[in-house]
Amino acid sequence: MAEQKNIMLVDDDPDFVEAVKAVLEAANYKVSVAYDGEECLAKLASETPDLIILDVMMPGKDGYEVCEKLKNADRTMEIPVILLTGVASRVSTSKYTHQMGMMTSADDYIPKPVQPNELLTRVRAQLG
Repeated sequence: MAEQKNIMLVDDDPDFVEAVKAVLEAANYKVSVAYDGEECLAKLASETPDLIILDVMMPGKDGYEVCEKLKNADRTMEIPVILLTGVASRVSTSKYTHQMGMMTSADDYIPKPVQPNELLTRVRAQLG
């Protein structure tokens, strides 16, 4: 049997976190959760997930800042990061853009809302 992959889900919306966590766990992934960038970075001191799904718009450190930190640290630079954000529909009113997402070192970038099958397809693509 294949080894269960660990995914860290980072988003400040508890309802979204629970929904995505349920989808991932149903697909046999182990999921740890952080509700902001600081909590994510703190948890990474003791956890090494196989993949990080990271919301862009969060209080404190946003997803771009966290992604940049992860990709510049020896211990976490190889962990694939999927940026996930509701920004796509509000680009004109937001300081965040899809272009910014592609300019970070994120491995993938998915606009919200994301369909469960699409999310799982992208997760599987990153985990190989």
